[in-house]
Amino acid sequence: MSTDITFLPADEAAMTHFLQELIALPSPSNHEEKAIRRIELEMKRVGFSEVWIDRIGNVVGRLGKEGGKTLLYDAHVDTVGIGDPSSWSFDPYKGHLDNGILYGRGTADNKAALAAMIYGAKDLIQSGAELNGILYVVGIVQEENCEGLALRVLLEEEGIRPDYVILGEATDLQIKRGHRGRLALTLTAFGRSCHASTPEQGVNAIYAMSRIIPALDQLNGRLREGPILGKGTIAVTKIESTAGSLNAIPDSCTVYLDRRLTIGESVEEALEQLQEIAIQVCPDSRTEVAVTTYREPSWRGYVRENKEYFPAWLLPEDHELIQMGIRSVQQALGFCPTVGTWDFGTDGSYTMGIRQIPTIGFGPAEARHSHTVEDQVRLADVSRAARLYAQLATDILQTD
Repeated sequence: MSTDITFLPADEAAMTHFLQELIALPSPSNHEEKAIRRIELEMKRVGFSEVWIDRIGNVVGRLGKEGGKTLLYDAHVDTVGIGDPSSWSFDPYKGHLDNGILYGRGTADNKAALAAMIYGAKDLIQSGAELNGILYVVGIVQEENCEGLALRVLLEEEGIRPDYVILGEATDLQIKRGHRGRLALTLTAFGRSCHASTPEQGVNAIYAMSRIIPALDQLNGRLREGPILGKGTIAVTKIESTAGSLNAIPDSCTVYLDRRLTIGESVEEALEQLQEIAIQVCPDSRTEVAVTTYREPSWRGYVRENKEYFPAWLLPEDHELIQMGIRSVQQALGFCPTVGTWDFGTDGSYTMGIRQIPTIGFGPAEARHSHTVEDQVRLADVSRAARLYAQLATDILQTD
């Protein structure tokens, strides 16, 4: 359905100003309050019929009326850290603008999309569109640390029931329909502690783990390859050991593992692979494999424990939501988008991977800039995304 919505220059200027202010508010996972409060204010300013902050700390804006479909736009507010500040060529918290490109931490992942969603909704409000259904625009917390958790709380504990979900993760104005799953694991090797001056009297757990780690890397060559999403992978991301002091032989050594699961791989299979490697490489050492549990409090102090397993998902390419997305991009932006998949994880692991709610991704930034010191977005693409979000809401929530 065509719409009469025009994205005005004044809206572009206001959206840019808002996005710059949002970038200037550091919002690492579990510490998003200032950014959330700023988003709440902007949602009220543009005219959402209802705005609130839920129990875990998400900010939610609502438009439309009961009786039709329910559409949810999701963009997370939290960001990764900046690392070494000297590695940036500009202040990552200043919203540096240069030649039509806006730079700063969280610009690509995922604040630009949220700004576009809010101003896309503003266009709907200004146009007087009577949506036959409900649109929710949600600024999500804690996604970087535990994708899907905060959205799970919103849907399961606040009672929102979307028919479709649109993720604002970076797609460079194309459409994404899935990604591999993620499993966070620990593998621990146990030894026997003793004084470091007589190491022969103990069993050094670090030495045991040093034999296991190369075998973990070699496992990458044997992991299953699934259709569309490609191979599963495994990577060691952290190592720690325990000992009474630096003068003691460690009695345990733990590696943290990022295991990406393609379609067809299971948690049980991933655990068995690690157990087999540990037994083969270190038959005389006791080892233990476990799925980690996320239990960090949100900025509101809310805790919901979550096993860190995030399923793979893939929406069929002929699904009606993808077809509506393609038509809306053609209508609003004048080109036919490609349809692909992400390499990284998103809240879609919950919405589609667990709840089977049809989900796609569309965002204004390029994924290659996410989590880097070149974090950026083209302002023209933020405006294009805002037009698309307005068009798609109109097309899905058909006006009377």
